[in-house]
This record gives sequence, C-alpha cells and structure tokens, in this order.
Amino acid sequence: MWTEIATYSIAEEFKHLSFTTKQRRQLNFLRSSASSSHSYLQHSFIQSKKIKMNRLLSARSLIRKGLLLQTQTRNFTISSSSSAITRPLVSETILLEHSRYSFLSSSSSSRYFSSVADQKKESKEENKSTHEVLNDTKEEKAVVSSYWGVSRPSLTKEDGTEWPWNCFMPWETYKADLSIDLNKHHVPKTFLDKFAYRTVKLLRIPTDMFFQRRYGCHAMMLETVAAVPGMVGGMLLHLRSLRRFQQSGGWIKALLEEAENERMHLMTMLELVKPNWYERALVLTVQGVFFNAFFVLYIISPKLAHRIVGYLEEEAVHSYTEYLEAIETGEIENVPAPAIAIDYWRLPKDATLKDVVIVIRADEAHHRDVNHFASDIHFQGKELREAPAPLGYH
Repeated sequence: MWTEIATYSIAEEFKHLSFTTKQRRQLNFLRSSASSSHSYLQHSFIQSKKIKMNRLLSARSLIRKGLLLQTQTRNFTISSSSSAITRPLVSETILLEHSRYSFLSSSSSSRYFSSVADQKKESKEENKSTHEVLNDTKEEKAVVSSYWGVSRPSLTKEDGTEWPWNCFMPWETYKADLSIDLNKHHVPKTFLDKFAYRTVKLLRIPTDMFFQRRYGCHAMMLETVAAVPGMVGGMLLHLRSLRRFQQSGGWIKALLEEAENERMHLMTMLELVKPNWYERALVLTVQGVFFNAFFVLYIISPKLAHRIVGYLEEEAVHSYTEYLEAIETGEIENVPAPAIAIDYWRLPKDATLKDVVIVIRADEAHHRDVNHFASDIHFQGKELREAPAPLGYH
C-alpha cells in the first residue's frame, strides 16, 4: 500500500517539470523499483500463508493417525470371561501402526513443509491398509466386550445346548404346581370384600364385550394389567422398609416375583398373538389409569388393594379356563408352544398351546391365594412383615 502511495506521490511531484533524458531514466527506475518491491511483499505474504497451511495439515494428519491407531486397538481387542485376548493379526497391525506413528512423531518437523498432495496420498494408503485388515477379520466370529470385565458365565440347558435367553436365567425357571385348587373362592363377608368383588365383576363387563371370544387378545390385555399390582405393592413396601428401617418379611421379593411372572405370561402371549394398533392404544390407556388408581388405593388401604387383586386373579382363572375349553373343542388351533414358554416352565419339547394355558392358569391361581392371604393379614390388624412371605410361590 505504501509503495503505491510513494509511486503516486513521485509522479504528481514531477508531473509539471521538464526532465532531461538522464532524469527520466532515473524516474522510471524509481517507479520500477517501487513496483517490484510491492510484488515481492505480496509473494512473501502468500508464501508465509502456504507454510502455515502446510503445518496445520501436517498436525491434523498426525492427530488422525493417532485416533486411527486408538480405534484399531479398541476394535481388535476382545475380552473373555477373565481376561482380554488379542488376535495375532491385530497385534501385528497395532505394532506396525505404533512404529509408523513413532516415526511420524520424530519427523514431524520435516513433515511440516510437505505438500498437501503427498499427505493426501499417505492418508489414502493408510485407509486402504486399515480396510484390508478389517476385511480380513470380518468373517471371524465377533465377541461383544463385557461391561467392565463382568461377563455372563456360559450357561447351558439340560440337554447341553447354549442358554438362549437374557430376560431370565435357568435358575429362575420352574415347573408349575398343577395340583392347586382352581375352584377356590373367597366368599365376600365384610363391606370391603363386597366392594372389591362387585368392582371386579363390573370391570369384567366391558372387557368381555370388547374381546368377546378372542381369548388370545383377552389374555394379552389381562396380563398387561395383572403385572401392575405386584410392582406397585413391592415398590411401596420397599419405600416403607427404607423409611421405617424395618425388614419386609420377604414380601417385597414375593410381590416383585408375582409382577415378573405376570410379565412372562405377557411375553409368552405375544409369541402367539400380535396386537393391533388400537389394542396397543387400549393397553396404554388402561395401564396408565390402572397404575395410578392402584397406587393411590394401596396407600389408602392395602387390604382392599390385595382383595381386589385376589378377585381379579379369580377372574383370570375363569378366563383361562374358557380359553382352554376353546382349544379342546377345536375352536382355537392347538399350535406348538413358544420356545420361551418351554424353557420358562420346563415343558417338554413337544408341548402345545394347551400346555401353556394350563401352566399359566395354575400361576394365576397361586397369585389369587397370595393376594387373598395378604389381605387377610391386614384384616387381622397386622402388617405383612409379621407373616412369612410365600417366596417362590408362583
């Protein structure tokens, strides 16, 4: 900028003067010197910018290589039950990348002035080698790393095959007690008993009208509701135990076991029945209303809450009995039992839908007895922790 001003000033200063030939030559020399000085400054500025850009690109290339090395180390390191195992091919790759990264670090000062084209070429070659290593190990069986070194032990079935389920373990399976009395009924005597009984009978009317003889969908809806009371009761007992610094007598675990058992009923029915969108919307609505209503009811009167659940389970036994009759008469096809049901209830491999309905009905009968028993404890003026909980009593 200042060279242009100087050139312009010289020209204006001697514009109206007359010069000799020698003086004109000197004036032209000054003008050309100023112009060449301006070009030199521009060239120097551009060169400095190029040097800075090359340094930035070199630094970014080094960072990418370091991240690539870290990613390869993480991807190719697998963990077993007690320690991490690294494949030989991966070890060689990591050592190669480590030596390459060390060389790059030692010669980083000279790399600053390398051209952008050379850096792009090197990056392409390294990416190509990485893809080759990944393709070589892609066909090998991948092992998922465990969480902080804690991995699930190798579990097998009784026949020696691998245990396929993560939602429940082999020691949580059982054989249903089919000797339970299915016709047992708690006769309502007190006002609360009659209120609970009539409330349940009233709730059954719209349910039967909606599902009619679609027993599979009816059972699915029933299980989405039946799994709520055990969870709510166990949660509130858990909080009470924390507030009062008292044991629960095992009732927290008993009620949570009931909720888990009802949820497994639902998982089994979902293998047999696929709900429609409006049935899913109905489940969402009913569950939301029932959860909040039962939560408030259990806080106000646990004995009434357990009595209502007891009568609900009686209706569940009745509903599954109708389901079983429809299977026996051929109205519903007796399809093979789902794999999850066979493993959960330890059924024979050739078990059918009829066998599944029988064991679920037995579970509902057990839940009926447990909740009537819990309500009787409260009616006697005692707390649940004062009576032993029926653990493992599905």
